[in-house]
Amino acid sequence: MPRKENIEAVLNKFGKYVVQQARSNLSKKSKNVSKELYNSISYDLNVSQSGESFSMVFKMADYGEFQDKGVKGKSSSSKAPNSPYRFGSGKGKKGGLRESIPKWVRARRFQFRDKKTGKFMSYDSTAFLISRSIYQTGIRPSEFFSRPFGLAFKQLPPDIVKAFELTQEDLQAFTRK
Repeated sequence: MPRKENIEAVLNKFGKYVVQQARSNLSKKSKNVSKELYNSISYDLNVSQSGESFSMVFKMADYGEFQDKGVKGKSSSSKAPNSPYRFGSGKGKKGGLRESIPKWVRARRFQFRDKKTGKFMSYDSTAFLISRSIYQTGIRPSEFFSRPFGLAFKQLPPDIVKAFELTQEDLQAFTRK
């Protein structure tokens, strides 16, 4: 069994890598408008005195998981066929898109043009069209978190993985909050 200090160092390296890469992926994929999700990504690590057990929790804003795994649309699931989430299921917060999309549209200074007149639509009209489209067709998964998590897991030393009998799926399920 590896010593406590070694386990702690390896797991800290793992956590720092996952956080750094997840943040980098958000920036590369232009999903970092307000920096709220970017700044919320962190981890907590606790290793027992004996080094025989540990707990590791990755934290991020609530909507981070939807960005990572995607969301099926109300009428189409082609963008995120494997997502566990779906718009219109009745389980989520009502009107969540209607609150956040107008802020996103204003932050990006994004406006559609009216086909008939050629004039710019208001931010509210543009936000309505975008939120309706997202609700119907869904959100494509970005895997900004799960991809670096999987890559970092593969780089963990085999003796630590074997000692704790870890699998990527189990560790990912228990380290998210």
